[in-house]
Amino acid sequence: MRLANRERGIAGGDAPATFAGAACSLRAVDAVDPSMEGRARHPRRARFRPGSTGHVPGVPGAAVVALLLSAAAGPAVAAPQLLDGFEDPAPWRVVVSDQVSGSIRRVEGVQGGALCLDYDFNGVSGYAGIQRDLPLEYPENYRFSFRMRGDSPANDLQFKLVDASGDNVWWVNRPRYGFPTGWTEVRYRTRHIDKAWGPDPDKVLRRSQKLEFTIYNNAGGRGSVCFDELSLEPLPAEPDAPPAAVAVEASAAPGSASRVIDGDSATVWKASGRQGLVLDLGQEREFGGLVLRWADARQRPQRYVVELEGADGQWRPVRAVEQGRGASDWLSLPESEARRIALRLEGGRYALAEAQVQPLGFSAHPNDFIKALAQELPRGWLPRGFSGEQPYWTIIGVDGGHQQGLVGEDGAVELSRGGFSIEPFVLDGDRLVSWADVKPVQRLPGQGLPMPEVEWTAAGGADAPALQVSAFAHGSAGDSRVVARYRLRNPHPRSREYVLALAVRPLQVNPPAQFLNTIGGVSPIRSLAIDGGTVTVDGRPRIFATQSPDQAFATPFDAGLDVQRLASGDIPEDTAVEDPTGLASGMLLYRWRLAPGEEREVALVAPLDGETAPQPGFDAARAAEETTARWQELLGQVELQLPEQGRDFAATVRTALAHMLVSRVGPSLQPGTRSYSRSWIRDGAMISEGLLRLGRPEVVRQYLEWYAPYQFENGKVPCCVDARGSDPVPENDSHGELIFNIAEYWRFTGDREFLERMWPHVRGAFDYMERLRASERTEENRRRDPAFYGMMPVSISHEGYSAKPMHSYWDNFWALRGYKDAVEVAQALGLREEARRMAAARDQFRADLAASLRAATARHGIDYLPGAAELGDFDPTSTTIALAPGGEQDWLPRDLLENTFERYWQHFTDRRDGRREWKDYTPYEWRNVAAFVRLGWRDRAWQATDYFFADRAPQAWNQWAEVVSSTPRKPFFVGDLPHAWVASDFVRSALDMFAYRRERDDSLVLAAGVPLDWLEGEGIRVRGLHTAHGRIGYALRRADGQLQLDVADDAGLPPGGLVLQWPYEGQPGATTVDGRAAKWSNGELRISRPGAKVRVEVRNP
Repeated sequence: MRLANRERGIAGGDAPATFAGAACSLRAVDAVDPSMEGRARHPRRARFRPGSTGHVPGVPGAAVVALLLSAAAGPAVAAPQLLDGFEDPAPWRVVVSDQVSGSIRRVEGVQGGALCLDYDFNGVSGYAGIQRDLPLEYPENYRFSFRMRGDSPANDLQFKLVDASGDNVWWVNRPRYGFPTGWTEVRYRTRHIDKAWGPDPDKVLRRSQKLEFTIYNNAGGRGSVCFDELSLEPLPAEPDAPPAAVAVEASAAPGSASRVIDGDSATVWKASGRQGLVLDLGQEREFGGLVLRWADARQRPQRYVVELEGADGQWRPVRAVEQGRGASDWLSLPESEARRIALRLEGGRYALAEAQVQPLGFSAHPNDFIKALAQELPRGWLPRGFSGEQPYWTIIGVDGGHQQGLVGEDGAVELSRGGFSIEPFVLDGDRLVSWADVKPVQRLPGQGLPMPEVEWTAAGGADAPALQVSAFAHGSAGDSRVVARYRLRNPHPRSREYVLALAVRPLQVNPPAQFLNTIGGVSPIRSLAIDGGTVTVDGRPRIFATQSPDQAFATPFDAGLDVQRLASGDIPEDTAVEDPTGLASGMLLYRWRLAPGEEREVALVAPLDGETAPQPGFDAARAAEETTARWQELLGQVELQLPEQGRDFAATVRTALAHMLVSRVGPSLQPGTRSYSRSWIRDGAMISEGLLRLGRPEVVRQYLEWYAPYQFENGKVPCCVDARGSDPVPENDSHGELIFNIAEYWRFTGDREFLERMWPHVRGAFDYMERLRASERTEENRRRDPAFYGMMPVSISHEGYSAKPMHSYWDNFWALRGYKDAVEVAQALGLREEARRMAAARDQFRADLAASLRAATARHGIDYLPGAAELGDFDPTSTTIALAPGGEQDWLPRDLLENTFERYWQHFTDRRDGRREWKDYTPYEWRNVAAFVRLGWRDRAWQATDYFFADRAPQAWNQWAEVVSSTPRKPFFVGDLPHAWVASDFVRSALDMFAYRRERDDSLVLAAGVPLDWLEGEGIRVRGLHTAHGRIGYALRRADGQLQLDVADDAGLPPGGLVLQWPYEGQPGATTVDGRAAKWSNGELRISRPGAKVRVEVRNP
């Protein structure tokens, strides 16, 4: 996290002697196009977790060093140097994560012996790898190569290099690798090897000490992967100049062939029939594609083939254009390498003005290719994310479904995770109208229901058709569908001819800046067919229109994008195409003549969860009514009746609850549906608390019954779980979080049968924490640093420490919460001996934690609570956990606690008021609002709330991304949008304003964060807010010179009763409870019975 900025990824690395993976708390790339040749697209801060490495006995290190230093000597060494022929397996050892099996064996290789790794994931997530000492120094440019074959599912292949410290790791990460069954050469160049993690700021790999091949669980199962002939080859330095042709040969009109590389589009090379044109790059160069500029769209060949000449002098075809159309051809040739490029042209007469060789980045990923194309097209013809603008979006889905769609702020709809989208355009006469020509306005109906709407309105006084797009998911888990309704209205005083064009595009709503797990941007369509109102994509019927279009077409990329064909009036007759580029597109066209004020509507229906096509006569309006009623029921357990200025606040609570429900996949609570589509127990525990308070305990029970069995056999609680199983990365907050989650569910429901079933998980996690803290409770550790003594071991659960694990107080505050709750669970089950044992451990750990905090603050000379013992760093968002849900406010040193949040307040106001520059922040900072409420800082709590509300994205959709940028239209990685963990932070802080549990006296504090202006007039009314002691309801207002509190007759009161804190300046006046005089104590009034009516005189200042 940097608890305030989590970029999480796939994991590995548990045993102290491994560095075989990436952090669970980090969300790494989970899908990279094979054409990228291993180049991962890393987060802003590449956060992946190594373990430490140790010396491997028996390796002849000095001899290896001598050989490798000579190999790294640069251009003088032209031949590849064999690093390991894998004749002897002795230098290699197996590294595996928890409950994963692995072994090595010698087999026959390409020449002589080779080494095979046999692995079995045994139903858990994690990794298996082979590792050895291999000291290397690197020239400026180089290439690794090795031979490989395998009998393995499509798991991730990771090639890692680690420095002598064991802290810094470089890698090539190949997700979902297709292992060849026969010996195949694999090559990785300098540019393929990225800094994966580590504290050293130098990203360049200069030397390494160890080398590892790792198989990381992606598909799971078992398999064998064999390696042979590992070598390292120094290469000449890459030329500074971009690749370009320096000479041209032509089979016709050779004297004018050089015109295609002269940079002048007015000069052309003309030919006809079957001809050849060869571009000479002067030397072997790497490049990413070609752009061919024809002098006239009507003078171009019918077909042609691109061929490349290899180092062996042999030519090989790499691209064929069969249906070329238009004045420019954009040819993606990822990871190409050649000295010469040939065009074999056929048919007709043609005039080529320019043949432009493109650099590697042109097609490093399909997204790069489309972004390059977007620079030439009018703004609006492609989505914002490809045009250099940051877009925003929201999710649609059903409660507990297995798929979620997305709706973009401009009206595009994505039908499933990573899937294609439908994007609207309108022809107004002969003028093409896109999102760039209008002002899109977003809305949610029904006080925050997750049924987003986008309306196109006129921008800057310009003329525009009025298009409304509304989308929602209809049905239930296992049988749901996306319904997208398009309503077009004529806002003009005269009749108009319109064409509503609904484009089926190989592009996600999730934009290309989103690179984790589900990479945004391009979503290939290789075949597209439109038959009446049915659209079939890649062989599957995917879209069903409630009304057949008046016209439809499909087009391959080489024949032009859908919008290019529409804008030019060159509508294809084809309604079915195949496209090997994966960039097929098409449109459904509805031609309507609308009278002034008249509107027409069509709906598209797409299966979301399941494959069921809609029934004939599907009624989109009725489906919308049913969905509205369902969401009103799901979100109506708790009611906040607030004055006008608070209604947006109340609606956002409802939307946040909906997003927590929609973001889950079946029983799995997840922070997101794209980048973070996994379940982290830290997210799940805190989302669960919000769900319990909003009346959805059954969702929490389902989650715990699903998650708890993934606990490891030794009691360790996995940091996260997905379809691959339990993640093995040690993150030492997870154990306390599972215990808290179980205890909190029991506190809210009193479900003893459930608690009895969960007891083994509580005890296992407790005992595992005991072993962890015992490993740190040593005299050696006390001498090394007293702040480490008795704490949880170092971990990276806090993502700010992903470069190097730390003794994180985030972990320790969660551990203390787990210790306390384990005692409570044991007591509830009548397990007296266990309760006594656990209470003794709790008390000892709390004392050690207090001593650790004192030692850390003294060592670093600070006056606030640090984030990590080693660093003395300032991290208030992490520290909030000590207060909520930690409940340790009255145990922590008051001066350090208040200084922590005073310091945060200063940082916050400096950012808000423009006194310091900032790049981004994460709305995990919502947790500080809950801290303010508990510290009695009502006004600060609301100022922060007002600030965070302004950063909803878009505001009308009541949601936050994981990251908020100071330049919101500049493309950046947002995490997920909406982000359900952030939603839970908001929900818990928002509800704390109305009622929060105070642990020291087991009381419920009312309205401690409610703005004073909300109390005027009708005031506020809370109904059905769930607590550990039942539901609480009350009305509070200031009227007739009194502060009036009416507690609901059926309110559930904790043993400490209800507490009302005096909200105004000065002292409270005469006070009665149910007509009897009552006294205040230290600014608090305690109420001990339901139905109480409290009246307090408010003295005017």
